[in-house]
Amino acid sequence: MKIETMAVHAGEAVDPTTRASSPNLVMSATFLPRELTGFSALDEDESAGYIYARSGNPTVRQLEEKLAALEGAEDARCFASGIAATHAVIMGRLSAGDHAIFPENAYSGTAEFIRNSLPRFGINTSFVDTTDADAVAAAITPATRMLWLETPCNPTLQLADIALLADLAHARGLRDVVVDGTFASPIGTRPLALGADFVVHSLTKYISGHGDAMGGAVLGRKADLDALNLEAAVHFGGVLSPFNAWLIMRGAETLPIRMRAHQYNAMVVAKWLELHPAVSRVFYPGLPSHPQHDLARRQMANFSGMIAFQTHQDGSEIARRMVSDLQHVHFAVSLGHLRSLIYWIGTDDILQSTYQHPPEAEARFRALTGRGIFRLSVGLEHPDDICADLARCL
Repeated sequence: MKIETMAVHAGEAVDPTTRASSPNLVMSATFLPRELTGFSALDEDESAGYIYARSGNPTVRQLEEKLAALEGAEDARCFASGIAATHAVIMGRLSAGDHAIFPENAYSGTAEFIRNSLPRFGINTSFVDTTDADAVAAAITPATRMLWLETPCNPTLQLADIALLADLAHARGLRDVVVDGTFASPIGTRPLALGADFVVHSLTKYISGHGDAMGGAVLGRKADLDALNLEAAVHFGGVLSPFNAWLIMRGAETLPIRMRAHQYNAMVVAKWLELHPAVSRVFYPGLPSHPQHDLARRQMANFSGMIAFQTHQDGSEIARRMVSDLQHVHFAVSLGHLRSLIYWIGTDDILQSTYQHPPEAEARFRALTGRGIFRLSVGLEHPDDICADLARCL
């Protein structure tokens, strides 16, 4: 099947009783097993069917099968949020004494979890410039078990060469290469085909697409995900609500056509921003001015709808105008929704709260972001209206 057909039909089937065309929403917390099984989740067997919603639910399972088809994965497991999925794969795969490598610049929730929580469990970490393969190679130790990549990264839209770094990591004996593909979606990049072992998505973003349901997913080999499900879902308990799964599945059905529209609109807006006298720099992988544009063209089938840009004027002053004056673009966090969203990220603030880089890494970040950047998630409004709304504040 082509990916548009997979998005609509994968994981779904006509209900044998009602003949309903659309997927059912199954809200039951408990199920009658087909055969006698043990009381503990450790004793559950797939042949017994669904037992309890923490270990599996039919609606959630439909979404997992659809996501696996879109990503080209053997299997998928869904969780209550993107950070729950991140927690699941990190805590489900690493143990005390292990070492893991993470990007210098990554989603703030991931960065803060790694910095504030992992040391308490004896897991050692290094933050590395993952645009630099030599820096990644230098950070690998005999105890390194995981390389975490985020591409494009949040919020600076830097890319990591997945194929190059996956080959490097596996050649050095690393067990797990994990890619957070939230910004790209499965339509933009399919990391497993490039050599990654796991892909993580915040389903709240592009895959849901409507800004009304939180969720997360981990995709990879079935054997790995079966073990992850027992620990991360059954024991950690961050399971996805069936209602949220049903909403996200509805959004996933239109993902390919939405991503084409997001990319088209973002390209129009990015080119307009590059010519605006108030704007000093634009970061968008689809623009030739992006320093990794050649890698983006090789690695991404869709450049997505995420733009970052800087202004000549103090961005915080422009952000204050945006809070009160924007009419169509919402000044709000999150991304990947059908509505355009923009937010100001001050460099001093994020360095203090999230990254806390050593001097050389802080210098790289400041050279990239200056006093701060605007992160713009371009929605499905007409691009002329998006530009006109931004012009009101710029």
